[in-house]
Amino acid sequence: MLFLVAALLLLGTVLGTVAQAPPTISLAVAAVIGVWLVAFAVRERHGRRTVRSDS
Repeated sequence: MLFLVAALLLLGTVLGTVAQAPPTISLAVAAVIGVWLVAFAVRERHGRRTVRSDS
């Protein structure tokens, strides 16, 4: 429950910041986050496809 409260407070802070920032800055930050998420997804997918031999 405490985690949920902290997540909602953080979300409110971030959304409040985005509402006050100019649209160009908001879009630039959104693009950076999107690129990071795509890179993370590609890395995770590539890591799961390769066969790992630990022995």
